[in-house]
Amino acid sequence: MSTRPTQVKNLKTLDALRAHLDALGVTIPLADAVDPQGVLASPTEVVDGSAGAIPVANRFAVLPMEGWDGTNDGRPTDLVRRRWTRFGASGCGLVWGEATAVRPDGRANPNQLVLDESTADDIAELRGLLRPGQVAALQLTHSGRWSRPEGAPAPRTAYRHPELDDRSAADTGSVLSDADLDELVERYVAAAVLAQQAGFELVDVKHCHGYLLHELLSGRDRPGAYGGDLDGRTRFLRAVVTGIRDRAPGLAVAVRLSAFDLRPFVPGPGGVGVPATDGPYPHAFGGDGTGLGIDLTEVHAFLALLEELGVGLVSTTAGSPYYNPHVQRPAFFPPSDGYQPPEDPLVGVARQLAVTAELAAAHPSLTIVGSGYSYLQDWLPHAAQAVVAGGGASLVGLGRMVLSYPELAADVLAGRPLERGLVCRTFSDCTTAPRNGLVSGCYPLDPFYKEHPQRVDLTQAKRAAKARLRDG
Repeated sequence: MSTRPTQVKNLKTLDALRAHLDALGVTIPLADAVDPQGVLASPTEVVDGSAGAIPVANRFAVLPMEGWDGTNDGRPTDLVRRRWTRFGASGCGLVWGEATAVRPDGRANPNQLVLDESTADDIAELRGLLRPGQVAALQLTHSGRWSRPEGAPAPRTAYRHPELDDRSAADTGSVLSDADLDELVERYVAAAVLAQQAGFELVDVKHCHGYLLHELLSGRDRPGAYGGDLDGRTRFLRAVVTGIRDRAPGLAVAVRLSAFDLRPFVPGPGGVGVPATDGPYPHAFGGDGTGLGIDLTEVHAFLALLEELGVGLVSTTAGSPYYNPHVQRPAFFPPSDGYQPPEDPLVGVARQLAVTAELAAAHPSLTIVGSGYSYLQDWLPHAAQAVVAGGGASLVGLGRMVLSYPELAADVLAGRPLERGLVCRTFSDCTTAPRNGLVSGCYPLDPFYKEHPQRVDLTQAKRAAKARLRDG
């Protein structure tokens, strides 16, 4: 795109937003008014094959995010506890806790949480910071290709990737063997047992954002038991769920899924994102083979498998923050190491909402949490009400928005006006800071992080990034 898109905050009325969406040629459901006692306040439930029906008090959920502020051995710090306390104050019926590595070498950064026998009691303290009645899930992850447990790349990949191996410093020795994956299955199951003991009602076997299990889903060329057809590419998931059912009965299983993916993007002319290559691209799960289109055939088959396994909760997302962030997280302001959006971010929001609605309609037994809402900013509640009322999702997930404005859901459900000074404007500092080795948080809007000493370092890092872009 040759010009910058219109910022959502400058669309002052619903009519202005609708006119802008019409000009873009996309649709986002929007309610004329938000009813605090309406569908967003209504209860729902997650039906799991082992845990049974788990009631959820309302239709808001905190989405899992990756923290960069734990200890070097994977324990929570005061900053992590502050974040979880704010999750508790959010008013959300479901708190889907942050990305937690199942073993230290699977961390995406040196300060990511790790769940093992040595940290389990500390992770249990986080569950205790939530409010009575909130349902809690914990996301279990291995970062795979994007592992940086000591700060330097230490990738473990599902297969050799012609476009991403150079980006992630991967080589032949980075590819996990079938025996490695067999061992990792056991680690996921053991972590799930610990999560149940820590008081979590659900664990998420994470399949999104280019991390290991998401990459396995596109491993069509991978030889052996964990590649090839969809049966092989989902073998890891089936083994983990079977192990959890056996060793942690009563613990519900969830999956966060990148429901579609596109090929990697890079900065092009003017810093605007462009595809890194052209030609066929078979490495996108939920893609149509071109690298730029969507085909949900295998995604529907994957959700049907989840239904067979008794998994009742799914959170949809898309793409990866590492190689196509405009697909994964629509934003007006990109991270310092990213690129300017190649489309109006509202197009990305509409794309995620439409895919989620299609999946929800085809799999009504699943409780589906949608994402991509934060870019809607002041109009988020209007979209949330319309989507849930129309069956486009069971719950509305809040990610970045919770970092700046944790009480948004509570305010909506109480009929209070939004505090516009806290509404996330997608400045992306919550990504730029940790990409530069700084703690995660909303530096522009959260008063705590506005005064944090590392804000000075963040400002310097952003200036350096601008200089690099200017100098080519």
